[in-house]
Amino acid sequence: MLGMDGKSMKLRVAHTPDADDAFMFYAMTSGRIDVPFEVVNVIEDIETLNHRAFEGELDVTAISVHAYAYLYSKYRILSAGASVGDGYGPVVVANEETGIRNKKIAIPGEYTTANLLLKLALDEFEPVKMRFDEIIPAVKNGNVDAGLLIHEGQITYERYGLVKILDLWEWWYKKTHLPLPLGVNAISRSMPEDAQRAFLKAMRESIEYALKNADEAADYAMKYSRGLDKETTKRFATMYVNNYTYEMDEAVVKGIDKLYTMAEEKGLFEKPPLDILFL
Repeated sequence: MLGMDGKSMKLRVAHTPDADDAFMFYAMTSGRIDVPFEVVNVIEDIETLNHRAFEGELDVTAISVHAYAYLYSKYRILSAGASVGDGYGPVVVANEETGIRNKKIAIPGEYTTANLLLKLALDEFEPVKMRFDEIIPAVKNGNVDAGLLIHEGQITYERYGLVKILDLWEWWYKKTHLPLPLGVNAISRSMPEDAQRAFLKAMRESIEYALKNADEAADYAMKYSRGLDKETTKRFATMYVNNYTYEMDEAVVKGIDKLYTMAEEKGLFEKPPLDILFL
């Protein structure tokens, strides 16, 4: 695909330094599939990407479903690339079994979907913002009473002697009986429609390749796994890269809509219009 200057279109494509994102982007960034554009990789933690999206400087980026509520005028949601919990999701952990209200809780960013879920589930707590990978040490050291974990921390916290005091997947499912949409890939509205669709097609092909070649993709994802062994890396990656990731189904769309409805009803923000690009 050519840009206006007649050269191959160069796209700034951002994802997180996490095994699941690396897994789904592996084929696109490693030449395993043909793409009609040049990919310039940008790799940052999810809250940094949320903030960069506010500036509109990225062509395609992973963002939190929460953040999209404020970004819909700049980006469209892609129907491929979503991170959806189904039987698992963010958890709040502490050093010991304890009550959770009025606690100082480390959160992995204001605009993360995990933080939105925590605000929906819990009325009284003191949020302490920090990078997602600083939360477990902060809990262990007693700098906070509890921590809200995303990414691989959801399945590794027990290794650090921590206990789960709130499971936000369980809270969500009891309320909705829907899958839990956490993150999406979003594409800039400034890109031509044909370029948006070309990227979506390539994204689906990259996800399909990873799902069909999981061991190969997991080998690549291990460099973003923060010391996990291959089997744990593969387990985590395939938790969040699945059929929902290949293409959102109606239940995921309903889940996004329900999340926004619940936030609006609680007075957290105004429900945004949903604009999801499907092939």
